[in-house]
Amino acid sequence: MISQIIISVLLALIILVQSKDEGFSAGGGGVGFQATRRGAEKIIFRITVILAVLFLINALSFVFV
Repeated sequence: MISQIIISVLLALIILVQSKDEGFSAGGGGVGFQATRRGAEKIIFRITVILAVLFLINALSFVFV
């Protein structure tokens, strides 16, 4: 149970750290623009995905075990 709390807090923090401009470029101003993640943004994105997968696996383990 403690691991789920730790993972959820880390996931929330890493989502808040991500750039806030990212959602606006897809809204309408970025027609024909393909943004690629580079550097720190790429690392933060990968950490977010890893934490989300860990959160899901941990939650499912509570249900089935």
